Amino acid sequence: MRAVILAGGEGTRLRPLTSNQPKPMMPLANRPMMEHVVRLLANHGFDDIVVTVAFLANQIRDYFGDGSDFGVRMRYATEETPLGTAGSVLNAAEELDDTFLVISGDVLTDIDLSAIVKAHHDAGALASIALKRVENPLEFAIVITRPDGTIERFLEKPSWGEVFSDTANTGIYVLEPGVFDYIHPGEVVDFAGDVFPAILEKKLPLIGTVVDGYWEDVGTLEAYLRAHQDVLDRRVHVDIEGFRIGEGIWLGEGADVDPTARIEGPVVIGDNCRIEPGAHLREYTVLGTDVVVKADAFVERSVCHDHVYVGPSARLRGCVIGRSTDLRANARIEEGVVVGDECFVG
Repeated sequence: MRAVILAGGEGTRLRPLTSNQPKPMMPLANRPMMEHVVRLLANHGFDDIVVTVAFLANQIRDYFGDGSDFGVRMRYATEETPLGTAGSVLNAAEELDDTFLVISGDVLTDIDLSAIVKAHHDAGALASIALKRVENPLEFAIVITRPDGTIERFLEKPSWGEVFSDTANTGIYVLEPGVFDYIHPGEVVDFAGDVFPAILEKKLPLIGTVVDGYWEDVGTLEAYLRAHQDVLDRRVHVDIEGFRIGEGIWLGEGADVDPTARIEGPVVIGDNCRIEPGAHLREYTVLGTDVVVKADAFVERSVCHDHVYVGPSARLRGCVIGRSTDLRANARIEEGVVVGDECFVG
């Protein structure tokens, strides 16, 4: 089966981390977010993937290439101007002549995609939406379904007085090529706001399938840190690179950890990292490739991207550090702080 990955967004809410890289390329446990999506698709037999790209598209193309390294075939459809979720899929329509799945390149999920496709075919639907029960419906687009699974209506980010359902739209859709009749070329068109309401109006079969499994829209910096914690707690089934040494400690190739360094898992240490004497890494720390943690430095609940330098006796807590940033001796980076790429903190 074919799948479309939407990878054209700029990820403005994740700036400064997305200033120099597209959001789907943001590392999550040292793999780009979109790589986790590609691996999930491959596991469910989606071996023919079209990727819609726009912002810094070459970074995505260079990393994934033709998809052969991931066991899939990948092609790219480029948006010159933003066209919305449906408009960008229409851009790839000539590749999509049979049932296909649409998924965002910047979600973290392990839901059963095969089950959604089966429910779609069983219902003979034109379009199916994967729905997930959420604790706080106010943050999401809520979908109200009838007992037979057909969709009654949509509510975009409702107020408490409007909440009649806790099933959120995950942005994962199974569609027939007939949906292209409801997408006007060259216009900004969204599935949730434009296409699905039009299908509802025509009383065509539109169903919602409530799915189990993990799903997180990694749209904010808080969600980014939370997603890392969920990966390390194994609340979501994704591969973590490295050798597992001890309980919840993953060590990359060529990493050098001094015997006097203290490591309390779960922790991921990337390839070619160097952890010096007396350094202390505590739970939910993720270090990218070539990260240096100098003597007596302390890192807890923090994510450091590739080539970060953490100076002697520096202290990092609950923060995210961008690529090639240099934190010198005794620097303190506290809760909720995000430092962009190539910064220097004296």
